Amino acid sequence: MTPTISPARPPLRFDRNEFAGAFGDLGTDLPLLIGVVAASGIDSAAVLILFGLMQVFTGLWYRMPMPVQPLKAFAALVIAQKIKGPVIFGGGLAVGLSMFILSITGLIDGLARLVPKAVVRGIQFGLALQLATLALKQYVGADGAPGYALAAAAFAVTVMLFGNRRWPAALAVIALGVAYALVFKLDLAAAQRAVGLRLPAWHLPQRADILAGAVLLALPQIPLSLGNSILATKQIAQDYFPDRPLTVRKISFTYALMNLVNPVLGGFPVCHGSGGMVGHYAFGARTGGSVVIYGSIFLVMGLFFSQGFADVVQIFPLPVLGVLLFFEALSLAALLRDLAAHRADLLVALLVGLLCAGLPYGYLVGLVVGTLVYYAIQRGWVGLGKQL
Repeated sequence: MTPTISPARPPLRFDRNEFAGAFGDLGTDLPLLIGVVAASGIDSAAVLILFGLMQVFTGLWYRMPMPVQPLKAFAALVIAQKIKGPVIFGGGLAVGLSMFILSITGLIDGLARLVPKAVVRGIQFGLALQLATLALKQYVGADGAPGYALAAAAFAVTVMLFGNRRWPAALAVIALGVAYALVFKLDLAAAQRAVGLRLPAWHLPQRADILAGAVLLALPQIPLSLGNSILATKQIAQDYFPDRPLTVRKISFTYALMNLVNPVLGGFPVCHGSGGMVGHYAFGARTGGSVVIYGSIFLVMGLFFSQGFADVVQIFPLPVLGVLLFFEALSLAALLRDLAAHRADLLVALLVGLLCAGLPYGYLVGLVVGTLVYYAIQRGWVGLGKQL
């Protein structure tokens, strides 16, 4: 996909392409938010409102399609271990403080200079493998035979319209999903129970909760954040918007800021993410307008429809989310093409991707091993570079 050249600080747009792009990351975010609310018992209104506000903030701040996402490793641990609110909020503050220190000291810049592009591409490829696996194994077949038929129709529509600026693919796919939900899955009683105004409440994590959250949740999350949320996101921004200078320090600063605000108002910790930017861009977004639209949807859900949130959103068919997620994964994997002429770099990227997708703490392992292998090849300590 050829990057679109645009001014350094363009105006926000709210056209049909921005609206279509707004759904590019829905398949990643929505199941995680449902899962953490159900497992932890934290207030769904605060989670949705803060998630929406953070989207609007980044859309206005960056003016490019850089959405925020729930912290993935963090969320997986919360869901698996049913960790409760105080430790979640403490862990969020621990993540925010860590990124704030890396940002203001400039340590994040040193890390960015150390990690080569081939390793960053590998991290993106690993995320693509995980997203594609999630889409195909858990989402596409979620509704049985009707779900497969729906996914096939959504896939065909996406293939026909992918990249079409006049008739964005995501709008057609979302419309198909909404029509299916209204006909086959709508529960009016559950929808009525969800209506009601709710606002976030103040939370002040205690020292014990911050320490517990740092050990249980922040430590497993930070390697993924460094690789995907900071380094890979900076690379994606450079790929798609080469005329807009964006530093890893700026990305890590807004990452930190969000996680210093979110926990004290009951929000779930969030990050930037290369997959989110790719998803928005792939389905048509070119400004922060898509992120503002996306955030506004969550704001409305949190303010007025958060009671019974998990029940209501279940009516939207997972097979449709799976198709959106699969194309996001394909767009991420396609970024490997710029390494095609450098076979040693491509091999490093493939190795990193497999490590990230296949191992516990894979992003930390992939980041470290990939960087060591890359410099070993560059310095001739192994003969791989000469052979390739």
